[in-house]
Amino acid sequence: MKISAISVNAHKKIASKAIVGKKIGMTQVFSPDGKLIPVTVIKAGPCPVVQKKTIESDGYNAIQVGFDAYPERRVKKLVNKPLAGHFKKANISPTRRLRELRLTDAASYEVGQLITVGVFEPGDKVDISGVSKGHGFTGAIYRWNQHTGPMAHGSKYHRGVGSMSANSTPSRVFKNKHMPGHYGVEKVTIQNLTVVRVDDERGLLLVRGAVPGPNGGYLTVRNTVRA
Repeated sequence: MKISAISVNAHKKIASKAIVGKKIGMTQVFSPDGKLIPVTVIKAGPCPVVQKKTIESDGYNAIQVGFDAYPERRVKKLVNKPLAGHFKKANISPTRRLRELRLTDAASYEVGQLITVGVFEPGDKVDISGVSKGHGFTGAIYRWNQHTGPMAHGSKYHRGVGSMSANSTPSRVFKNKHMPGHYGVEKVTIQNLTVVRVDDERGLLLVRGAVPGPNGGYLTVRNTVRA
């Protein structure tokens, strides 16, 4: 598979700041000049550093952070022993999510340190990753936006997948043919979104436009790699 030069450079660049959050929903806010801006509200952090990875021990620098702590009464039932020991070693309450963040200054973080939404500022450009909404098993029209067949009664072929291969040449269905199947529940990243507001007191991040996933879905927010 060929990868464009832009994609290669984007993957080589490591973010300098990142945080894990949860999508709350969408609303609208007014800019100082009176324009109406559609925004997504994200509950971001605080994220404690659970583990620190170094070149000496792991071959690369990164930090592992937690988000969305379990209620104390539910920890014993929902957290298994290996994971409980992992959090106990860091002296941190178990969380529902663990994410590894590869940052340019990962070596400067310490276990137990909190990352808050205050690392971002209004006007920052960010890349947001999440899992897209699931739509179940769908046909080619809904899944790939294909055109329907003739809708007259005599057609008898309205929402099918269409022609898939010739009679004798090539006598097979090509790979990557758009077919019915499971639609959604894929990791999606939207790049170059703008941070509109940061509410450090309530841990809220307002980002212009839509982000992947349903309300309540978990997100990873990083400063953009293509700016």
